[in-house]
Amino acid sequence: MMDFFRKSEGVWFTQRTVHHFDAVTDESGESKLHVGVVSPDDQRIHTICEAQAIDPVTAKGGASFMWQAHDDMGQPNPEQAAILVDVPDDPTGLSGKLLRNQGYIEKIPVICRYWFGQDGILTIDTEYGQNQGQERCWFLTDDFRVRVSTVRTLNGVYLMTYCSERRLVSEQDLAQMVKNNLARAF
Repeated sequence: MMDFFRKSEGVWFTQRTVHHFDAVTDESGESKLHVGVVSPDDQRIHTICEAQAIDPVTAKGGASFMWQAHDDMGQPNPEQAAILVDVPDDPTGLSGKLLRNQGYIEKIPVICRYWFGQDGILTIDTEYGQNQGQERCWFLTDDFRVRVSTVRTLNGVYLMTYCSERRLVSEQDLAQMVKNNLARAF
């Protein structure tokens, strides 16, 4: 999981399609996702582990996820970040628990179950009081990934989401790419 977090680190442009099965609301759109790796000795890791009665020593680290409107050019609010803590439960690190300070469906602390399939696809299952969520995520390239998710209630599937995400290139990276391309031309 920590390798997945490291590969995900950076800012992503997200195009999202949402299908609600019982409403006419449309949450489809574009946003930015800021992902940062959190070290195992970060106080946020200890706080989240202790709140879930998990020994912080078992945590391998985590990641911070901040969402922002695509056209918002300011800095995202780190106080609104969801923090995920990796607590693997097998020696390969391919499955375990993700502790979250706040859930995606319900804004409460939650423990998710994750595993990586043989195809490399990450699956995360989350159980809330009345809802269940499942998210699957995989990289098509180092700079393009896909996420799909479903939310189920006691009455059945409530919504499905498809996201395509491409890594945003910083101004510095873009300038270096131009410089490299110009050097190859001569």
